[in-house]
Amino acid sequence: VAARLGLFARRRRVSSKMPPKAPESKAAKAAKAAAGGKAKKKKWSKGKAKEKANNQILFEQSTYDKLMAEVPKYKMITISILCDRLRITCSLARKAIAILIAKGEIKPVTMHSKQQIYTRATNDVDA
Repeated sequence: VAARLGLFARRRRVSSKMPPKAPESKAAKAAKAAAGGKAKKKKWSKGKAKEKANNQILFEQSTYDKLMAEVPKYKMITISILCDRLRITCSLARKAIAILIAKGEIKPVTMHSKQQIYTRATNDVDA
């Protein structure tokens, strides 16, 4: 009854103008599938590996001479600066700084538990 009264929407048949596809043989389908190849899984980039620092754990004579000659002339001296420039370990850099302080070659600027900063010792007297 409801259909006669027009309460439901009527479906329209859409006729396509394209001709029907010719059926493919099983051999042709198999050849298509084999030719496509399997999709490869995305590989995430590993990133750049940081090269391992091969720093000295004991002073060689040349490194010790460089420490005594050049380091007292630096404007800013920290443990990490000595590690980078002299290619020594941090524990050796701390010992080197202790030697330079004992000789009076450098003086502390800031002494913090995390970062110690030193500078060259100058002849001027602090006011």
